[in-house]
Amino acid sequence: MNGKIIGIVLLLSSIIAGAALYYLQIYGFYTEVPDSDGPDVQLVSVVSDAPEPIPYRDFQAIDADSSPIRYRACFRTDLSLALLTETYVGLDALSPRNAPTWFDCFDAEAIGAEIAAGTALTFLAQKNIHFGVDRVVAITDDGRGYVWHELNDCGDKAYDGTIVGEECPRRDTE
Repeated sequence: MNGKIIGIVLLLSSIIAGAALYYLQIYGFYTEVPDSDGPDVQLVSVVSDAPEPIPYRDFQAIDADSSPIRYRACFRTDLSLALLTETYVGLDALSPRNAPTWFDCFDAEAIGAEIAAGTALTFLAQKNIHFGVDRVVAITDDGRGYVWHELNDCGDKAYDGTIVGEECPRRDTE
């Protein structure tokens, strides 16, 4: 009888812990980023090599303090891909990281398919927004835009244990 009680307690504890872990990963740490926090939609200029705000509307974003790569945003812009490619630093085609399913404006699989098809292009928004992390923007040919954070070479090295080297910024200068 005592073995059954212990087994039931362990099973219930596992279910509760699993449910709590699921909730915290999918919902718990994310917060909405208000549009009033500054120009979140920026692209790095090919002329100045510095981030510059672009015109946008219908901005939605989420972020979490638990990880520098949890930022996701969606917006719309009237700028054409032709103008964007001439004015801002483009990136090789990058597939976006997944977002929580409840943040329904950001479908990483659909965005990745548009990038692969060439109907969306990726741009650098800000280098080292956090140590080893760049902000990336993808914009489709019909003006839908998506923002996420991606590990850069320094981040890949720092987080896999490889020696970082002199080309990476100091970590304490975030």
